[in-house]
Amino acid sequence: MKSLGTYLRWDTAVGILLIAVFLAGTSSTDGFASTGNMSAALNDTAEIALIALPMTLLVVAGQVDLSVASMLGLSSALAGSLWDAGYAFELIVPVCLLAGAAGGLLNGWLVTRVGLPPLAVTIGTLTLYRGLASVVLGDKAVAGFPDTYSQWASSTETVPGTFVPYPIALFAVLAVLAAVLLHMTGFGRSLYAIGAQEDAAWFAGIRVKRIKLALFVVSGLMASFAGIVYTLRYGSARADNGLGLELVVIASVLLGGVDFNGGKGTLGGAVAGVLLIGLLNNLLTLNDVANEIRVIVTGLLLIASVLAPRAISTLAERRNRRLAAAP
Repeated sequence: MKSLGTYLRWDTAVGILLIAVFLAGTSSTDGFASTGNMSAALNDTAEIALIALPMTLLVVAGQVDLSVASMLGLSSALAGSLWDAGYAFELIVPVCLLAGAAGGLLNGWLVTRVGLPPLAVTIGTLTLYRGLASVVLGDKAVAGFPDTYSQWASSTETVPGTFVPYPIALFAVLAVLAAVLLHMTGFGRSLYAIGAQEDAAWFAGIRVKRIKLALFVVSGLMASFAGIVYTLRYGSARADNGLGLELVVIASVLLGGVDFNGGKGTLGGAVAGVLLIGLLNNLLTLNDVANEIRVIVTGLLLIASVLAPRAISTLAERRNRRLAAAP
C-alpha cells in the first residue's frame, strides 16, 4: 500500500489549488480568462518568476537571499542613471548584470568565507543595495527607454500564435533548464545534500562553499536582470522599484513546497507557487480589492506555506506509524 505522503504532496496540492483559482475566476469575473488578461497576469509575475528560479535552488541548499528586491532596485537605478547620461542601452545591460553578479558575490563571500549566516548577511545587503540605488539615482524617475526593448517587456507583445509575453517565454525556458539541473544532475543532488546536512555533504566530497558562492552570484545576476525587465515593463527607472518584492518571491517559493530549512522541494512546486500568487493577485485586482488586502492575502499564504506541509507530513507520519504497528 502506498503511504499517505504519496497522495498528500504539498506541491501537488498547490497545483490543484492553482486550477481551482483559475476555474473560480473564470466563473465569477468577466474577462478573467481572456487572452489579454492572462497575458497581463503572466507578465505581472515576470520579475517574481525570474528571481524565484535561483531562489528555489538557494532555499533547497538551505540558504536564502533577502537582498534580491534591493538588487532589482539598484539595477533599475543604475540603468536609469546611465541612460540619463547618454549611454547606449546595449552597454547599460551588461553593466547592470555585472553589478548584480558583484552584489551576489559579496553575499556569497560573506556567507561562505567569513562564515556569517545568510539571513543576517542579506538583511544587511538589502539595506545597502537600496541605499546605493538612492545614491545613484536619488528621487528621480528616468523614462524614455528604447521602444524596441520596452515593447519586448510589455504584455502587448507576445510570442506569435500565443498569449505568452516574451519575459514569461524566457522564464519558461530557464525554468526547464533549472528543473533539469536540480532534478536530473549530480549538481542538483548536491544541493539537496547540502540543504539536508551540510557537514555530511562536505565529508562526502561536495564542494559546499563553492556551490553556495555560485548560487548567490546567480541570484544577484538574475535579480539585476529582473530589474532591467521591471524598468522596461513600467517604462520608468526609480530607486524604489521592486520595494518589498523579496517577500513575494520567498512566499511563492515556500508556497510551492520548498522547505525553508533546506533539503526538500521541487522546482515545479515553486513555479506553481509563483503562478498561484500571480493569478490570485490578478483576480483580486479585477474585483477592485484594495492593495492592503492583497498584502494580507500574501502574508496569509506565506504562513500557510510553512504550516500546511508540516501538518501534512505529521499526518502522514502518524498514519504510517499506525499502519506499522497494526498486526
